[in-house]
Amino acid sequence: MCSFFLSRDTDGSLFTFIAKRKYMFVFFFSPICEIEVPERLSSCYEQLQGYNLIERCTSVPVREATEDEIMLVHSSDYLEIVKSTEKMKQEELRKISADFDAVYFHPTTYLCAKLAAGATLELVDAVMLGRTRNGMALVRPPGHHSQRNAANGFCIFNNVAIAAKYAQKKYGLERILIVDWDVHHGQGIQYIFDEDPSVLYFSWHRFEHQQFWPSLKESDYDAVGQGKGKGFNINVPWNKVGMGNADYVAVFLHVLLPLVFEFDPELVLVSAGFDSGIGDPEGQMCATPECFAHLTHFLMHLAKGKLCLVLEGGYHLRSLSESVCMTIKTLLGDPLPRLSGEMAPCLRYMFACLHHLQCMFCRVLCVFVDLETTTFISALTGLILPVAYSYQPDLTVVIIGQNQSLSQNGISLLISLLQGLAQSQVLVLIQESESKLLQDVIKLLMGDFTPFLGNYTPASKENVQMLTELRQQLQQEWKMLQCSGK
Repeated sequence: MCSFFLSRDTDGSLFTFIAKRKYMFVFFFSPICEIEVPERLSSCYEQLQGYNLIERCTSVPVREATEDEIMLVHSSDYLEIVKSTEKMKQEELRKISADFDAVYFHPTTYLCAKLAAGATLELVDAVMLGRTRNGMALVRPPGHHSQRNAANGFCIFNNVAIAAKYAQKKYGLERILIVDWDVHHGQGIQYIFDEDPSVLYFSWHRFEHQQFWPSLKESDYDAVGQGKGKGFNINVPWNKVGMGNADYVAVFLHVLLPLVFEFDPELVLVSAGFDSGIGDPEGQMCATPECFAHLTHFLMHLAKGKLCLVLEGGYHLRSLSESVCMTIKTLLGDPLPRLSGEMAPCLRYMFACLHHLQCMFCRVLCVFVDLETTTFISALTGLILPVAYSYQPDLTVVIIGQNQSLSQNGISLLISLLQGLAQSQVLVLIQESESKLLQDVIKLLMGDFTPFLGNYTPASKENVQMLTELRQQLQQEWKMLQCSGK
């Protein structure tokens, strides 16, 4: 059952709703901002109703974040500034808003920002304590631009950064992954964890050679973290608009996943901004709502399934609401929709790849599993999945080799990721003697089991070279393999 929490300020402008394995809606009125509006969340709610998803969701109680929790990230001086806006008149609000970049304060902003942060923390608790496997918090105001001493870009408190610090402090986590797929760079998160190797931050964003907001040099690809955090910040700056499904999937397969399987996070947080989707006036990108289902599916295989998504941007109401629904369907375990359009990415990257056997008959993808554990991730992200997404099969057949040395978790992970194709129609052929593996695969196909890789072992230089040569031979046929870079 879902729970409703209703409260109103003097204008009747504040409304909160919680649903799903954690979705919360926070509405607040702004007479100035034209795109960060309450309808962003009401349209999501209506679309969730249209897909009959509300009754499939588990509710989580919402609370206000405490001052101590907020100050895990923000300074006490900044907190006092935000608190003071509760009693300000309109002219005072306009004046203090002008002190920041693209921020619009209202007397209810402080309350709503505390609720947004608090709801995010409640989601983290629910996931970490095993009350739910994963979830999504639909909150306003967003957070990924806000910094220690400043509101920025519609963001008051940095919800995801607070959640990461909270999880570290309360649960002793040593490795947290933050994925930011908003079309704007989440510079607030980058600044907060710039020297922290315990948090790996990944962001793709519209950049256009530093001409697109927030127009920062540190949003470029060469900003990789500082001090001990060097190497734990990954920026993928888009220097043109129009990026689509193939580009997003290619970046996940060739850039993000090879790194995060090695990083082995204990919790995955997503700054889920859908202004990177089709139709959005801010992003001007072409990724369809179905693409976000596939991105979510990839991330569900990390951190033993502990995944928390938190809404950031998204300003085309239909695109936003549809993308949210596709994401939630994936969290609920529904079959993934087929990706539309040609799977031919624009950008080129270079990563290692491995052995894949495929046959063509009515668009059947056949994967014969005969891999060494040390080359598995290189093969999976650098060859198998790119070819599979290029091919877009109607059926996936997985054949488990008799003497293969890949672990059962590795095999299960492969099968689970391939469920993102062919509307989850997968045929698995296993030797009768592999009874434990058979049990895991049955659970997996029924949606009762989320595999994880476990200990990561990098491929040898010889195998990397062999896979690179194999991949080069296949690049002309499979465009998702045409990703090489300097």
